[in-house]
This record gives sequence, structure tokens and C-alpha cells, in this order.
Amino acid sequence: MQRFNDGRDWFFERRLGMFIHWGLYAIHGLHEQEQQRYGVPAGEYAKLLGQFRPDSFAPESWLDLAAEAGMEYLVLTAKHHDGFCLWPSRETRFHVGNTPYRRDIVRQVADACAGRGLPLEFYYSIVDWKQENYPNIGRHHEIRTDPARHDWDKYLGYLKRQITELCTRYGPVAGIWWDMNVPQAQAPEVHELIRRLQPAAVINNRGFGPGDYSTPERDSDPENANRGEAAFQRPTEACQSVGFNSWGYRKDEDYYSVLYFLRAIDATLARGGNYLLNVGPDADGVIPEPAQAILRGVGTWFKRVRESFAEPVSQLLSDPALPATRRGNVLYVHCPQGLSGSALSLHPLKQAPRRVTLLNTGEAVEWTLEPLIYHRDCGAELRLRGLPADELAGTVPVFKLEFDGPVTG
Repeated sequence: MQRFNDGRDWFFERRLGMFIHWGLYAIHGLHEQEQQRYGVPAGEYAKLLGQFRPDSFAPESWLDLAAEAGMEYLVLTAKHHDGFCLWPSRETRFHVGNTPYRRDIVRQVADACAGRGLPLEFYYSIVDWKQENYPNIGRHHEIRTDPARHDWDKYLGYLKRQITELCTRYGPVAGIWWDMNVPQAQAPEVHELIRRLQPAAVINNRGFGPGDYSTPERDSDPENANRGEAAFQRPTEACQSVGFNSWGYRKDEDYYSVLYFLRAIDATLARGGNYLLNVGPDADGVIPEPAQAILRGVGTWFKRVRESFAEPVSQLLSDPALPATRRGNVLYVHCPQGLSGSALSLHPLKQAPRRVTLLNTGEAVEWTLEPLIYHRDCGAELRLRGLPADELAGTVPVFKLEFDGPVTG
């Protein structure tokens, strides 16, 4: 995969990110799109401004959890579709500075991330249900507003000024994570503005042009970014939330299993992509315990196998269910679908390794290089044996094979 060869290359080194959806919608704990999905009148929704008082919010606790999960960067929803801003923007009164809490959320998160050397990106929704100039005409993710006040050029100016605030107030910005360019507007000057103010910032593909990388969401890949190949053809970041129903905090949420995420993360990272895993803090700014447990479960596995997410190797193994990665003379074999038994054939690999290790446990693995009894005419092939398949049923096994020279098959 082609790199950017500039400051944006941090994106290829930090592979697992924390996504944070947080805003006024956490107060009722229904959905981050509460205003639209529950038909809340604009005036009623605006009253939440006077109820936002997350006195338990502590960004360091978020980052502690991110560290436990092995997460290496963070994306924060600076402004979601409802138009509420987590920073005191000069462009609107619908911001955190006009809540009882008053304090700048973005500033606190930015300072905490800077203190740990953690890259911080800002999510920014192009759709805006509060700003009267945005052309809300009832398309998907829009709420109809007075068309007499719609003015795209004025709204674009508003957006540019807010992006300028985010790119000039909070130190290094690692990326702008656009969402919902419903009008499909092309405005290359917006991306040029970001490049000028924050040259190391990556820009996703949901804004005003193709951006730097693709963003398949919730197991959906509308761009077909993988194109059926073993490795992604362009930089890619898959995103998913811990819960089935909402990205923001939901009191009555249904959660995915840890194993679901281990499989999804491994399948994505082994093919050269990144994975952005979302949690929604509650109205007090606290990440719910079930979400914390999921992230800790991910971290227990991820930290043990982290070294394996290296260069994807296509066409080395014949089984498409076994993605492989390589780092020098070391080959990593990933089993995102688990093991079917106590042996694993690495057909057509015929090269003897110096050592084989199960990264999940650090234990040595027995191997043989001989013909299979029922395919003796096919010659020798590398096979791993004595694998504790039942013990590994709740995780994603990753094997490390060390060779004395380049792996050639």
C-alpha cells in the first residue's frame, strides 16, 4: 500500500483507535440522533443545553481505558448532526460554554492526549440540524427546516470558520473525520485549508473529496475498499461501535461480544487497515461498564499479538481464511475464524521455520514439514501440530513463524 510520505504517515503506525461519541444526546440515553429518530422538536431539544452538567467527566479516565485496550489514537465528536459543539465556538451559541458545565471539553481532551503523545482527531458532521443556513430538506440524516433561510455558501463559510477554530486552538490535530456530506458538495478549498493549518492531519473520504482513506462502517463497505483482495488497496479504517443500536450512549443497549471484535479487528488489521472502535460516555462523561469490559477484553488480546500487524502478504497461503503478515524474516499467520482442530496446514508453504510461537500465550508450537498422509503425492508442506483448539475457542489465535531467511513459500 502506498504511503503518504509525509507527516500523515502516523496513520500507518497506529492501527487501533478509540472513537468517542458524546454530546447532549447522552442526557436521555436514547441515541446520538435522538432529535431526528424520536421526532423531538428543535425547541425542546435545545433545552438540553441547560441540563448538560457532566461533573464526573475526566478525560484521563478515557485515556486510561484506551491504554488498557491498546488503542493508539482517539477521534472525538467535536460536532455531531445536532449542531452542538463540545468547544466554545465563536460561530454559534449552541456550545458547551453555554451549558451549566461551561468548560471546554475539546480543550481538556486535547491537553490529556498531548500529555500522553496520543494523536487526536476531530469528528465533524457536515449535516447540521441547528444551523439555519444548512439546507435541511428532508434527505437522509436531515430534519426539514425553513427553506427561506437555507444558504449553502453561508453555511460553508460557517463550517470553514469552525474547522479553523479546531485546527488553530488545540495544538497538533491528527485528522478531520468528516461525516454526512449529504449534499455531496465538492469544496476542495476546505481540505486545502486543513492541509495548510495541520499538514499531518489525515482526512477521511466522507468530506469534500476522496480524502486520504476509506471508512467502511458496521461491517458495510460501500466503496468495496477491499476489492476482494487479501490486502486493502488504499488506506482504510473500519469503524464499529460496541453496541448494536447506537454510537452515542444508550441506556438500554445491546452489546457485541469481545470475540466479535477480536475477529473483526484481526481481519481488518491483517489486511493493512486500521480499526476505530467506538464507545459512548453517559451524561456524566463516564464510559458504561459493559463497554469498558469489551475494551479491556480487546486489550488483553491485542497487546499480545500487536507485533503481528505488519506488511500484509498476499498469495503466500492458499487458504483465504488465514491472512498472513510479514516483518523481515518473520511470518505471522492469523486465524480470525479460530481453529477447527489440533493441526493447521500452511499449504503450500514448504520452508522450515527456526521457531514457531503462539503469540496469544508465548508458548512454543510443534511443527512438521512432511507430506500429508492422504496427499503424499503433493510433497511436503508446513503443518502446525498439537494446537489447543478448544482452549483457544474464545479468541483469535496468531502464530509467529521465525525463519533464517526470507519467506518464499
